[in-house]
Amino acid sequence: MKKKDDSNSVSYAKWGYIFIVPFFIVYFIFTLYPQILTFYNSFFENYMDGLSHVGPNFVGFDNYIKLFSPDATGSITIIKYFGNTMILWILGAIPQFLIALLLALLFTSTRLNIKFQGFFKAVIYLPNLIMAAAFAMLIFGLFGNTGPINKIMVDSFGLTPFDFLAQKISVRGLIALMNFLMWFGNTTILLMAGIQSIDEALFESARIDGASSTHVFFDITIPLLKPIMVYVAITSMIGGMQMYDVPQVLTNGYGMPDNTSTTMVMLLNKYLNPSRNYGMAGTISVVLFIITAILSLIVFRVNSRKD
Repeated sequence: MKKKDDSNSVSYAKWGYIFIVPFFIVYFIFTLYPQILTFYNSFFENYMDGLSHVGPNFVGFDNYIKLFSPDATGSITIIKYFGNTMILWILGAIPQFLIALLLALLFTSTRLNIKFQGFFKAVIYLPNLIMAAAFAMLIFGLFGNTGPINKIMVDSFGLTPFDFLAQKISVRGLIALMNFLMWFGNTTILLMAGIQSIDEALFESARIDGASSTHVFFDITIPLLKPIMVYVAITSMIGGMQMYDVPQVLTNGYGMPDNTSTTMVMLLNKYLNPSRNYGMAGTISVVLFIITAILSLIVFRVNSRKD
């Protein structure tokens, strides 16, 4: 039997590789290469001392030792700022997740059948489109010493002006509020997508068997929503560890009061400007990467455990 001539046939497999080549080119140039360069710089002394440039000189792990060495007050700066970052993230992430889950349940409820869902989705997502720096400037203007909030407190309630930017609790609360307002809409839409992907027949079967709404929520919705919840938790945590623009603009880069709102990325930026200390900045970046990877693994393991 004569075999068919495949010499003129078209191979479509190669086009898949051709289409993904631009992604890998961009990834290697703008992501992988900077990451390798950052790790490389963390082992060098490389900074500006006035108008003179020092380095690059290989110093091994000296930058890491210096980063984790106690300062004059006996505290380790990187650990202090890591604590600040975690507190600011948790204060914003917990209400963000709870409110988003509640809204997702309300919008996807077949019993309530809320109308104009598209409009509400657009409204709650709008804050996510506002630049964080612009949002921080808005909050700064509202809660400043001469802002409308203080004016209302004095004129309408006869209270004394309150310096919101001089108290640790109020500054952290404002930063958490901004992160909550900016991201709860995005989290709501993600959770809604996860709930809507669950087969409605499961809910109907549970109701027929006499399961209450509480049992349906904890025994069906939450277990089947875990993949989305893991994704939301990890992406939220990564964003929290990289928090910079909101506290930077709100506190004018000082992390006031007493650096209690200074994050790890703000510390990194202090080494870059004006001394351009690429060695210490690279060291902080590597430490931040390791911490983020460890926390992501913990979140993934905790949320992926089999009941």
